Amino acid sequence: MAPSKTYSDNSKRPTPEAISIVGASVAGTWQALAFAQAGCPVTLYERHSGDLVGATSYWAGGMLAPDCEAEVSEPLVARLGHRSLALWRDALPGTRFEGSLVVAHTRDRADFERFARLTPGHARLDAAGVAALEPALAGRFRDGLFYAAEGHVEPRRVLPMLYRRLAELGVVLRFGEEVAPHELPGTVIDCRGLAAQDALPELRGVKGEVVIVESRDVTFTRPVRLLHPRWPLYVIPREDGRFLIGATSIESEDDRVSVRSALELMTAAYALHPAFGEARIVEIGAGLRPAFPDHAPRVTVEGRILRVNGLYRHGFLLAPALAELTAAFVVDGQQDDEVIHAGAPAHRRAPEEVLS
Repeated sequence: MAPSKTYSDNSKRPTPEAISIVGASVAGTWQALAFAQAGCPVTLYERHSGDLVGATSYWAGGMLAPDCEAEVSEPLVARLGHRSLALWRDALPGTRFEGSLVVAHTRDRADFERFARLTPGHARLDAAGVAALEPALAGRFRDGLFYAAEGHVEPRRVLPMLYRRLAELGVVLRFGEEVAPHELPGTVIDCRGLAAQDALPELRGVKGEVVIVESRDVTFTRPVRLLHPRWPLYVIPREDGRFLIGATSIESEDDRVSVRSALELMTAAYALHPAFGEARIVEIGAGLRPAFPDHAPRVTVEGRILRVNGLYRHGFLLAPALAELTAAFVVDGQQDDEVIHAGAPAHRRAPEEVLS
């Protein structure tokens, strides 16, 4: 399928019906942006407050890394992910595209070579090249893989920025309101994540645990991944000398962090750079990522309700492209069969097919 167009010229388009979106984490926020840019009147509902404490996005890493994710993901993730990179640039021109760096200790050479075989878009660096990219790692790794096209965002900063953009476009933001999708008017986009298990029984939660630390003794410019047979991890730089350390994907819907996981994360971070041993722990938390059995995202159409879900650990990577495809389906009748699970465009269905 040809790439979907970006909606900017609404002069020849009839006035569309109202769009109600449930869930203001990254998936719902991007849905609101895509429909608003298409000229639709949009209302965005969120049961949490505007800071989204308790939502999955609050604990997300925010990596925009479609090539690195190819190690364990289906081609669909790479296709949507690469499209999302352009959409992030358009929506927030200040998005950081500093690339991703992957390293491994000599004893884990087999994991390093396997990662290189399974992932595209990288350049091999020698020790000097690693040091030039990240001086803090000078002398620690003999080579690395650099994925220059990739980027990252800080979820707790970019979501408020997107909310301001939505307000400028006339989107009605209603935080602190828990609503049922079938009770809302117009076309409804259900982005409730795990809360949508009542309508999507295949959906399950996959726990991702993170530690946020503060260190003045180490500085990174971009996400760094350390390959390890037992404790692979990523370290993502934040503002004010902070770093998000993450790695785990646990089949559990318990959102607490275990002592073992915390110890393993910190041990792996120390193996990346000893300065993390002296870092101050700021926060420890976990998010429950909504996933289908195939770990692929989908948009399920049920009459006038479209359920956007299953972004798994790729929420910030996939949300923009999924929103573009959803808006193309509803507004223009364009259907991406790999993503949209429907028989006919929702806005073209007969009245008797519309859910009450």
